[in-house]
Amino acid sequence: QVRLVESGGGLAQAGGSLRLSCAASGSIVGINVMGWYRQAPGKQRELVAAISSGGTMDYAGSVKGRFTISRDNAKNTVYLQMNSLKPEDTAVYYCNLDSRFTRSNYWGQGTQVTVSP
Repeated sequence: QVRLVESGGGLAQAGGSLRLSCAASGSIVGINVMGWYRQAPGKQRELVAAISSGGTMDYAGSVKGRFTISRDNAKNTVYLQMNSLKPEDTAVYYCNLDSRFTRSNYWGQGTQVTVSP
């Protein structure tokens, strides 16, 4: 069983920074994709950024140039460095791990990010 635990959420001012971390534990398959999704009140959950174990990355257009995703494969941990935060970034951020080999998908419980004007 796989568990994902997010940390680093909180309150920031517009223009500020936060760094999110997500540590996966349990029976982890090394070849996978880890990513961050977010969901604001009244809106659908959307992909923020994702990174494969091989280092391939993709970002939502709204965060490109401001957010940076990275990972430590040995620790099964993914990070999201969020700079130049905007109030529109306010949401619950969820960590995700997907294995295309085992066809397994796991979610964290989410961490709140709030950005004040």
